[in-house]
Amino acid sequence: MDAESLSCLLSGDYGRVKEALVKFNKQNSQVFNFMHFTSTGQWVVIWNKLFEYLADPAMPHRVDCLMAIKVLARDKTYLNETVSGGQLDGLLQLAGIGTPEGCDAPASEEVQVEALKCLSNMIFQSTKCQEMCLTNASTEGIIRRVKMYKEAPYGYDIKYFDMKLLFLLTAINCDIRAKVRDQLHGLVYLVETLDLFMSQAAIFKEFSDKDLDLINEVLKVLFNLTVRSTDNLVPEEEEATQFHRLVTVLHDLFFYRTLNRDKIVLLHSNIVNLLTSVPVSCYVELVSSLHSKLDSASTPGSDGPDPSTVVPFEANNVYVLHVLVEFLRKNFQKAEKKSDQYELLSPILTVLIKAVRADGVHRRYVRSIILPPLRDVRDRPEVGKELRNHLCSLLTSPCTQIADLSAELLFVLCKENVGRMIKYTGYGNAAGLFANRGLLGGRTGNGGEQYSSDSEDSDTEEYKQIQHAINPVIGCYESPKPNPLEGMSEEQKEYEAMELVKLMDKLQRQGLIQPCKIGEDGKPHAVDHIMELQEEIPEQQRDHKRKT
Repeated sequence: MDAESLSCLLSGDYGRVKEALVKFNKQNSQVFNFMHFTSTGQWVVIWNKLFEYLADPAMPHRVDCLMAIKVLARDKTYLNETVSGGQLDGLLQLAGIGTPEGCDAPASEEVQVEALKCLSNMIFQSTKCQEMCLTNASTEGIIRRVKMYKEAPYGYDIKYFDMKLLFLLTAINCDIRAKVRDQLHGLVYLVETLDLFMSQAAIFKEFSDKDLDLINEVLKVLFNLTVRSTDNLVPEEEEATQFHRLVTVLHDLFFYRTLNRDKIVLLHSNIVNLLTSVPVSCYVELVSSLHSKLDSASTPGSDGPDPSTVVPFEANNVYVLHVLVEFLRKNFQKAEKKSDQYELLSPILTVLIKAVRADGVHRRYVRSIILPPLRDVRDRPEVGKELRNHLCSLLTSPCTQIADLSAELLFVLCKENVGRMIKYTGYGNAAGLFANRGLLGGRTGNGGEQYSSDSEDSDTEEYKQIQHAINPVIGCYESPKPNPLEGMSEEQKEYEAMELVKLMDKLQRQGLIQPCKIGEDGKPHAVDHIMELQEEIPEQQRDHKRKT
């Protein structure tokens, strides 16, 4: 900053200060690195002077002053050592979320919004600010205002930046997250806030862009508050009630429309992320009876449901499950790069696994879409554009997390039945899952006991006609091939077998392969010498005779 502008800014003459602030904000609106200020010491001088002006009740240019602080807070070089508790508390008061005792007449909405933006930048950039927010009035102030949304006519910008700031606080500091969730009952009030936003758009069940922006911010905060939950932790009765209420609201959100396609995709993405941290027991709320009035959006001027939001299945409306499955389909199309797969597919796969474990209706519907009765099995299971093909292709993904999630979803859809899993995926694709679960010996998974005994297999005529020629290892039809041993004498066969043994032994000694046999636990166990594999042959022959 040139000497004249700096002199105007520090002069204390509010007319000249206004002129200097307007010039400063215009010149630095897109600047994020203030080395030209920090290296000369001007940054600290300007920062402290701006807060001095804010503390003066007679200061007429608060918005311009706050905009300058917001801009300076983008550079964290001296932020930790310069910011003070008094400065942070002053911004909280201007934002309307300070201590109730310190609140005089509330500042204008424009001042409150700019103060919230300053707080967001400072808390994002400064660990000192984050620590101070553990003990100051920031979280209590936001929750206090959230509770008043129904009574007080707060504008969109205040609500939006309230949620932005609360998201930052709960994302950066796990202690603040616990405080908001457990002491301030943030989960309850934020679900009520979602309800409020939905009720305001209930007549036409259509969200504006601003509605969706607010709701998406609330969903992101709710994710921060619920992310600790795991299926291994049984929620307490009160918490379980809150989660059931949350999922009910999320269910209803799926039935609202918008003209902005991108924003509705973002809404579904945030709902999916939030559902990953919801206990499985609450997923029953995603499906409701066809006779329920809550599960269908009514068209304007009509008491009937919007046909586009009704997907009947076994006397239930499974529209939400339909949306989730289609969300998976679209994300497969987006995840062309291997590097994008985890981020795009992990949340929705987790949600679908939880959904199909929650209830038999959920599982049967999702299975009817992902694993319909087989017809054309001339291509490998991993080849094609259907959901089954995409999921099977992930079974051998180098990203083990994605491979495990895909395997678990398919296995649950197959009622954790090894034979059925092989039928739909091929033994080669599913071998990793079987090895991890001790199922390589062909035994049935323990989880199979939780499913009904009725069979859901209904082989098509096309499948039955070529079933005898399907190679279970690759999972598809394989045309007959000549027997390579045909015409060989027994001595020749024995010679070739021993040559194969020698080659395998050589590979083992070089460390290129590690021969294994299936142990009693159904998992592979390394053998010291490949001749030990001979012990398996009589048992394999007996198994083959029993099966044929």
